Amino acid sequence: MPAVHRLGLTGGIGSGKSSVARLLEIRGAEVIDADAISRVCTAPGGSAMRAIADTFGPDFVDADGALHRGNMREHVFTHPQAKAQLEAILHPLIAAQIRMQADRTRAPCLVFDVPLLVESPRWRPQLDQVLVVDCTQETQVRRVQARNGWDVATINGVMQHQASRRQRLGSADIVIFNDGNEMEHLQSLVHDLATQFGL
Repeated sequence: MPAVHRLGLTGGIGSGKSSVARLLEIRGAEVIDADAISRVCTAPGGSAMRAIADTFGPDFVDADGALHRGNMREHVFTHPQAKAQLEAILHPLIAAQIRMQADRTRAPCLVFDVPLLVESPRWRPQLDQVLVVDCTQETQVRRVQARNGWDVATINGVMQHQASRRQRLGSADIVIFNDGNEMEHLQSLVHDLATQFGL
């Protein structure tokens, strides 16, 4: 069986990273979505919820028993150590699930959709290439406002906790510049890439 091409996919909030992941998946790649795994871990009854409640208290658990994302987002922005505490709970659980999904794949290309790929030094040695979806910060803010309804201060807070645009581009083997709203153009770029990956 041919070796699986292991592609790391990352980009800042609002960059269009999820759109690229979906387009690659349509072409036959298998996408492992770290955010989706995190959401399962922090859903009602999720594997992270007991530790989150014990560490942070009941204000960080919503009425359904899931992570209260709004409270946690504000807390992490104002208490830097809280981010490390939350990551210490979530990252081992996410990593175990990623390994399990990767071991099962039969696709020619395995896409690791990881928001913190650049920030985490453990990722690069596991990958054949890193694909960065890039756009200007102004475009990021505009898209997230339209999608999430967040104010500019909240969006800037999220962006400050992510790798900078310069850091992401410095880690990239491949860059897709996705600053417009033309889905056909993005589809064309992803089509050309997918062909290189045997999709």
